[in-house]
Amino acid sequence: MLHTMRWFGPHDPVSLMDIRQAGCTGVVTALHQIAVGEIWSKEAIQERIDIIEQGNHQYTPLHWSVVESLPVHEAIKKALPEREQYIENYRKSLRNLAAKGIKTVCYNFMPVLDWSRTKLDFEMPDGAKALRFVWTDFAIFDLFILKRPKAEHDYSNAVQEAAKLKFDGMTNAEKEELQNTVLLGLPGSEEAFHLENFQSLLDQYQEIGPDALRENLHYFIQQVAPLAQELGINLCIHPDDPPFPLLGLPRVVSTESDLASLMEASPVRANGITFCTGSLGVRPDNNLPSMIRRFADRIHFVHLRTTKREQEDPLIFHEAPHLAGDVPMFEVILAIQEEEIRRGGEQIPMRPDHGHQMLDDLHKKTYPGYSAIGRLRGLAEIRGMELAIARMI
Repeated sequence: MLHTMRWFGPHDPVSLMDIRQAGCTGVVTALHQIAVGEIWSKEAIQERIDIIEQGNHQYTPLHWSVVESLPVHEAIKKALPEREQYIENYRKSLRNLAAKGIKTVCYNFMPVLDWSRTKLDFEMPDGAKALRFVWTDFAIFDLFILKRPKAEHDYSNAVQEAAKLKFDGMTNAEKEELQNTVLLGLPGSEEAFHLENFQSLLDQYQEIGPDALRENLHYFIQQVAPLAQELGINLCIHPDDPPFPLLGLPRVVSTESDLASLMEASPVRANGITFCTGSLGVRPDNNLPSMIRRFADRIHFVHLRTTKREQEDPLIFHEAPHLAGDVPMFEVILAIQEEEIRRGGEQIPMRPDHGHQMLDDLHKKTYPGYSAIGRLRGLAEIRGMELAIARMI
C-alpha cells in the first residue's frame, strides 16, 4: 500500500517532517480554510502542494496523494434549489485538482455532524488515551442537554433510565465536556457547533428520511462521477461514523447494501469507496474482508484502524490498538494486497487512522485521534503485518 498520513495544514502540531520520518511518502490533506461549497482555486491548491513539497530536494519526497475531504454542502444533502450551484462548484474544484495532478478525492455524506464520539480522552489500561463512544452518554446529550423533541423514541426505556440516573449525578464540568465533545466540528476545524442553534440544523432534516437522503446522494454522484472519470480522478466516499442513525438524522453509507446501491447508482469506476475499517467495523454484520473483495475495483483509499465493542446493547466501543480490536486486520490487509496484485502492483493509498494519544503526545495539544506517536505505532504495526503477508503470498 502507499503509506500516507493525514495532515491538517500549516497549523497542525504534527509536522510534515514528522510524517516523513514515520515512513510516509504521501500526505492526505484538505483546504480547511475554504468555506464548504466554495471553489478550490488552482492557486490555493498549488500553494498547498508547494508547502508539502518544500523539503523534497533535501529529504525523502512527500506528495499530496489524497484530498480528505472535499466537503459536500448541506444544500446538496437536503436537495435545496441552490444545490445545482454547489454541485457546479464541486465540479470546478475537481477540474482544478485534476489540473494540479491530484487524483484521489475523499468525501462523506453524513448530515450535519461528521464523526461522533462521547469521550476524546478515554484512558486505556496502558495509560494511553483513546476516542470512545457510549450510547447511554449520547442519550444524555440528546435527551437532557439538547432536549431534542421526541428524542425518547430513539432510546429504549432501560437506556433512558440509565441516562437520567447518570445525568443527575454529573457535575456541570462533566456535562459541558460531553456537550463539547458531541458538538465538535469537522476534523481539522477550529470551529464547533453551538447548542443554541444546533436544533435548528436538525430540524431542517425533519422531512428527509433515509430514502430521500439516499436519493440525494445518488443524484450528487451521478452529477459528478462521470466528470471525475473523464478527469482521471477517483472519488471515494467515507462511511458513516458511527454507522447508524444519530439525533434523528438518517445515515445511508453504513452497510454493504448501502455501498452496493451507491456503486450501482453510477457504474463508472471513479464512483468509489474510502474503505474505513474502523467505521464499518463497528457493525458486527459488516464482513470486512468479504466487502473488500466484493468492491475491490472501487476501493481507491483505505483507512486502517480498529474499534473494540465493549458491549453490544447499549453499544459501547473505543478505538483499540490497530491490531487488537474487532477488525480482522490480517484478513483485511491480505484482501487489499490481493487486489493490488490484480491491479499489476498498483499501490492503494492507505493511512493509519485514529491513533492513541501516548508518550510525549500526552503533554501536547493535538487533534483528537490524530497525534503523531499513536499513528506512528499503528503504521509500524500495519507495515510489519503488510510485509509478512507480502512475503507469504
